[in-house]
Amino acid sequence: MSKKKKKWGDRKDGRKIKMPAMLRLLTLLSKRSEAYVYINRKIDVTNLVEYIKKAKVKNRDLTYFHAFSMAIAKVIYNRPKLNYFIMNHNCYERNDVILSFVARVTFDDQGKEVMSLIKVDPTDNIYDISKKIKDKVNNFRNKKNQSSTDDSMDFLGKLPNWVLKFFVAPIAKWMDRHDLLPNSLTSELIYNSTVILSNLGSINCGAVHHHLLDFGTNSIVLTIGNIHKEPMVVNDKIEIRDVVEFGITLDERIADGVYFSKAINLLDYILNNPETLEDKANEIIEEKKNFEYWFNPKIL
Repeated sequence: MSKKKKKWGDRKDGRKIKMPAMLRLLTLLSKRSEAYVYINRKIDVTNLVEYIKKAKVKNRDLTYFHAFSMAIAKVIYNRPKLNYFIMNHNCYERNDVILSFVARVTFDDQGKEVMSLIKVDPTDNIYDISKKIKDKVNNFRNKKNQSSTDDSMDFLGKLPNWVLKFFVAPIAKWMDRHDLLPNSLTSELIYNSTVILSNLGSINCGAVHHHLLDFGTNSIVLTIGNIHKEPMVVNDKIEIRDVVEFGITLDERIADGVYFSKAINLLDYILNNPETLEDKANEIIEEKKNFEYWFNPKIL
């Protein structure tokens, strides 16, 4: 991602991008919560399943979630508009690639949930990401630390509703729009990440769609379903394959449909060629086929 010197109009977490006329109009006509689109995609992960089995010899703690996280990070580095966000009617490119998720300290009904952000550096590979995620989760579950954001949320959660509704919420939203929120509140806030990930497969659940909020800078929420067997057509033959479904919610103002479609096709390619997960996150992956529109001139 860009590391240029901060200019007038930039934020702490991103630099201002010049917008085309249509995008400027969209930012004025719709909020993030009114401008999101849903995408569902089933991807064949048979090769990934075999890859993880072999990779566990080198790192026995490696999980599918680590692999999916790395694949998504590689897509973002290759499709940088996915790291854009709209704030206060302006478009920004985030300074870093930030993946976020919510970790449960315990899995009982009263188990506490802790917000967690992972910065993906350009040279990170799947083993680096695996270590970063494991270290975060282990620290929380071993009660070694709690982020300042979680401390702030715990404090705010104890305030009366009328204080939150009439004072805290309006002030926080105004400060958020103008990049004035303190780091103690935003440092581990998942709504300030590139992508919010939800690994629903870990609880044997399918992928769902999650809404975007008008608070924070997050433009993408991605849920991952459980890996399961399905019949698929491979080389004109029906085979039983390992499949996973992704439920993706995106702010349509950061890019167009063709850009999003290419990004998902790239995710498909990476998961079908899992050895690429061992390359650097910013390794450029050449498009394997040109994107083509299909249309029927008779109905235009």
